[in-house]
Amino acid sequence: MPEFTAVSVTDAGSITLLTQYFSDRASTFPNAGGYRTTFPTPEQFVPPRGQFLLVSEAPGSRTFVGCGGIRRIDDGADGAVRFEAKHLWLQPQVRGLGWGTLLLAELEKRARQFGATEMVLDTNSSLEAAGALYQRSGYEDVPPYNDNPNATNWYRKILAPTP
Repeated sequence: MPEFTAVSVTDAGSITLLTQYFSDRASTFPNAGGYRTTFPTPEQFVPPRGQFLLVSEAPGSRTFVGCGGIRRIDDGADGAVRFEAKHLWLQPQVRGLGWGTLLLAELEKRARQFGATEMVLDTNSSLEAAGALYQRSGYEDVPPYNDNPNATNWYRKILAPTP
């Protein structure tokens, strides 16, 4: 089972994984040379406004194989306390093990702890496995909530209160 470790986006492990993530996206983006890389702003991922997680294959391991974060964004039109999931990515050797589902659930849990009532995210239609993961996890299509030039699909999920 994976382990999740909260770190700064400026941590060496974060920089390594984000660099791998952005490189992967740029090399597979449907429009060659069209992917825009934007490294996360550190203060957006500091509790209680956000958090960034690294994924390791075993408890206590400092060998990280994935990442993902949440950050508070403007509230929804209906007053929902809205957090956005960002930079969910796993290295190829751990894909297909269900860890994406576990990482997304962990991010949702932490967003709830910070007061979120809604989670949103965007993706590109070329990332078919990601889109399927979000839909299986209860995310619904919504109109664009941002102007991310890399995105073609936007999703949201209403978060049930933490028991």
